[in-house]
Amino acid sequence: MPKVLRIINRFNIGGPTYNAAYLSKYLPEEFETLLVGGQIDASEDSSDFILNKLDLNPIIIPEMRREIGFNDDRKAYKKIKDIIAEFQPDIVHTHASKAGAIGRLAAYKMKVPLIYHTFHGHVFHSYFGKTKTTAYKNIERYLAKKSTHIIAISEIQKKELALDHKICKPEKIKIIPLGFDLERFRTDKEVKRKAFRDKWNIKDDELAIGIIGRLVPIKNHKFFFDVAKKVNESTAMKVKFFVVGDGELRDELKNYVNKLALSNVVFTSWITDIDVVNAGLDIICLTSLNEGTPVSLIEAQASGKPIVTTDVGGVKNIVNIGRSAFCVTKNDKEGFANNLLTLIESQSLREQFATQGAHVFETFHYQRLANDISNLYLDGLSQK
Repeated sequence: MPKVLRIINRFNIGGPTYNAAYLSKYLPEEFETLLVGGQIDASEDSSDFILNKLDLNPIIIPEMRREIGFNDDRKAYKKIKDIIAEFQPDIVHTHASKAGAIGRLAAYKMKVPLIYHTFHGHVFHSYFGKTKTTAYKNIERYLAKKSTHIIAISEIQKKELALDHKICKPEKIKIIPLGFDLERFRTDKEVKRKAFRDKWNIKDDELAIGIIGRLVPIKNHKFFFDVAKKVNESTAMKVKFFVVGDGELRDELKNYVNKLALSNVVFTSWITDIDVVNAGLDIICLTSLNEGTPVSLIEAQASGKPIVTTDVGGVKNIVNIGRSAFCVTKNDKEGFANNLLTLIESQSLREQFATQGAHVFETFHYQRLANDISNLYLDGLSQK
């Protein structure tokens, strides 16, 4: 029975946790999987509810944290080497940057036969200055040489990794989209809608517009609030803007909302039942400067909700442009506001967009993900 050691940065809310959890649970029985993760940041919400639902009990390495720290990273590296020595995996598969660096170095040192790494996003633009970005690129180029294959989660991401940032040659990159259990987003929608709107006092004649994600700079929430101000000044429709999530910028963003005198913005913090949130919203937005494959837009389409989004990362690989979503250049406030106003002013267009995202149920199903990864592993094992 092939053994898989799966290592993820940390178990916070987001696509990487779902990806690692579903793969740990649903790979064919011929594989034995051990799941390992780091420590979540104090500003993040835990995704333990995902692990508990799937009856997963990962090993937690407290020293493997979000921020770079020489002493902690060295301890995490040693612990992963010890785990490899005891578990004797045939495959080490890492997810996201910190786990990808420490995990791949440890796997290579311990002579693990097959080493895979999934890029859920990347930090090669919009995160850091030029010097730090160049350093991260050089590290990833070195790590790619130690990897059997790199896994990109979209066509666009593969192009960015291979051609734009030259992390490795295209033939080393396999494209395997994310996978989820999306069925809950299309069941009991009216009951869930009423529950959300009652909780947050949303009137029947009000439109609820939401943005879902961590409150961190890369998500560009101030842009969302600038758009909200433009919308308030341009429509007679009653609207409320919902910020679902939490993070390090919470106080700063609340102050910015007050500065703009926006009285119709609601901060909900994290809500684990995103299917209930989506049922209650009328339009879902994404304003990020950089993304891998945004989970919130997959879930929005599964919920039958129209979208307005910035054109970043793998967005164009998951939405139907002009059919389920309007897509604009990042930081184009006028374009974003105009597209959002178009949906606000037209119920028929919102209803039309709501029917055009059903492709996600097949494209992003967790069983498809498990089958794709299984085939990749079996191909690698046969060649070894």
